[in-house]
Amino acid sequence: MFGLFGKKPGLPTPEQALPGRAQAMLVPAKHFVLGTPLDGPFPVGIQLALFGNGCFWGTEKQFWQLPGVYSTAVGYAGGLTPNPNYREVCSGLTGHNEVVRVAYDPDRISYADLLKAFWESHDPTQGMGQGPDRGTQYRSGIYCYTPEQKQIALASQAVYQAVLKAKGYGAITTEIIDAPTFYFAEEYHQQYLDKPGSRPYCGAQPTGADLPHPEQWNLPAELKSQLTVHPEVWSKNFAECPAVPH
Repeated sequence: MFGLFGKKPGLPTPEQALPGRAQAMLVPAKHFVLGTPLDGPFPVGIQLALFGNGCFWGTEKQFWQLPGVYSTAVGYAGGLTPNPNYREVCSGLTGHNEVVRVAYDPDRISYADLLKAFWESHDPTQGMGQGPDRGTQYRSGIYCYTPEQKQIALASQAVYQAVLKAKGYGAITTEIIDAPTFYFAEEYHQQYLDKPGSRPYCGAQPTGADLPHPEQWNLPAELKSQLTVHPEVWSKNFAECPAVPH
């Protein structure tokens, strides 16, 4: 994956941002692995989540393997440039992050389950980068489609911060904001790690810290009661590189 070299990564101003284009990226109709729609329409009840935690290749595979995930797609979000391409994002002049959009069935997997996978698969204290990948496009981010998602994400961050502090880590730098426009990445990036000839790559550096059970999150009882946990998800080791078979 490309990164920025020779300068400290920082978000561009509107004056510095690349202009982009009006035409959206063309992507396949179906998910390469799951066979489900990549861009909908999704069945009634399917909800969306959006995450960034380093190189999106491994992050996407991690999510599509979870029970209850209907579809995934990689793309760019959180910046200023409309419909950017990969090289533009890697230039640092779009402000976008590499992200994974997850379409999931909340009756089979909860937002808390997705957050466990998110937090435990990277080091959220590394600022503008993850492992060897440095640049604004590799920052840690949770992009929330509903007020409830944001409330849950912030509660999970608070308990995970306490765990990381006890292990000697610094402050979490994850941005938790309302979901911005999602722009699809190029076709070759979609489900990249399952395609013939793909390069098994993991830049993430998980901390090895476990996210506490949602019962310990500071949330209203009504909201907390909705956060069922899936045994398969909560027994999984997300510190393992998803690009390498285990």
